[in-house]
Amino acid sequence: MATLAASQSVSANPLIDSDRVEGTKVFDPNGHKIGTVDRLMIEKETGKVAYAVMTFGGFLGLGEEAYTIPWAKLKYDTSLGGYRTDITEEELSGAPDFYRDTGRDYDWSDRERERELHDYWRMPYYWGM
Repeated sequence: MATLAASQSVSANPLIDSDRVEGTKVFDPNGHKIGTVDRLMIEKETGKVAYAVMTFGGFLGLGEEAYTIPWAKLKYDTSLGGYRTDITEEELSGAPDFYRDTGRDYDWSDRERERELHDYWRMPYYWGM
């Protein structure tokens, strides 16, 4: 019974510290781990989370790829202790990868590249039109 009460108190809190999100596992629709959250990208003016940058693949931090996922594609699943997504590993490996494409950090002011990302994931633009 104590475990149930503890899980209810954790899930009842609607807020989480950003440093606790970083490193959280991400699971595909079947509950298989496909990556982890590396960082969050937050819109300055509204304070809304726009993206999760997720790492995928590699071993012990070597050879990992970074993928930018619209935040709305992730939903926290208390039973997994991580984020569940409808994204499959195959979709992720074919996704636009702004870090790999440029060889450096992504230029977050490039709306055309953001449109490409949202169109790939079939998600509405977070900034409206």
